[in-house]
Amino acid sequence: MRRSDFHYDLPDDLIARHPTPRRSDSRLLHLDGGTGAMADRRFVDLPGLLRAGDLLVFNDTRVIPARLYGRKESGGRVEILLERVIAGERALVQLRSSKPPAIGSRIALPDGLDARVAGRDGDFWVLEFGAEPAALFERHGEMPLPPYLHRPVEDEDRERYQTVYARAPGAVAAPTAGLHFDEALLEACERAGAARSYVTLHVGAGTFQPVRVDDLAGHRMHAELATVPAATCEAVAACRARGGRVVAVGTTAVRALESAAAGGTLAPYAGDTRLFVTPGYRFRVVDALLTNFHLPESTLLMLVCAFAGRGHVLAAYAHAVAERYRFFSYGDAMFVEPDSAALAPRVGE
Repeated sequence: MRRSDFHYDLPDDLIARHPTPRRSDSRLLHLDGGTGAMADRRFVDLPGLLRAGDLLVFNDTRVIPARLYGRKESGGRVEILLERVIAGERALVQLRSSKPPAIGSRIALPDGLDARVAGRDGDFWVLEFGAEPAALFERHGEMPLPPYLHRPVEDEDRERYQTVYARAPGAVAAPTAGLHFDEALLEACERAGAARSYVTLHVGAGTFQPVRVDDLAGHRMHAELATVPAATCEAVAACRARGGRVVAVGTTAVRALESAAAGGTLAPYAGDTRLFVTPGYRFRVVDALLTNFHLPESTLLMLVCAFAGRGHVLAAYAHAVAERYRFFSYGDAMFVEPDSAALAPRVGE
């Protein structure tokens, strides 16, 4: 497949640059991947789309204030975006400055600290900090809003660019399908008979990097740390036994679950994943997907197309544009049921 197969035109004014007044105020487009049928709904309608016995699987990663500013030895300003802590005082980061820093040079940071530029790792840089990196970013960093918002960070972003159930610090981008849930809606889903379980996938800065090759066979995904605990594997097995569906809340939950089932059986998992899902992939675990609207030609859009069929998904996106849905991280959502051809024999059956 080609990158250009996943292009669509989006008016700039449909990019949601701020969240809705309340989390659950968003719209919800219901797509049947088997038939292509669509229905315009509100996000608060979600409990009515769930069935007793279903299992909602959430990504409980917590976004850290991962953007920090410093000065090169020359005095030039540097923007540092944390990708992940490697070990001790070393971290993998993206750097933005007028000129790339020299290996071995130092970057001045707040609190009189600095960081040494230790080397390169693909598109990323390795920095050695004079303190534990996560604590430094918590004290002095700002929330790493997606670049396409084209606005400064505001006070509300500290709360709203974070799910209400976030608990495992490590992400530099929010698992945005979960931003629509408040406590009242979580309780409504529970009353509808849907159980709840969690995975962790720390979304990395690479999620905003574009696919640079047109032939998708040449694309390599950035690595992200994923954890699927034994309790979630047991919850999936119980869901299968009662005839329920595994409903992944976000593409990150999909990638964590499917990575944990890559050997054919869902098992506890902890490690990096580079899983790249394109049409032709057969899903082993996930039976339904809740997701936001994604950027043109992005790996996230490709995953949704793999789940519900490229033609059906792109038709749904065209409908969403025509009906003026709000797009991307702070935008509206889709509840997607699969094309049966995309499903492998279910794990646990």
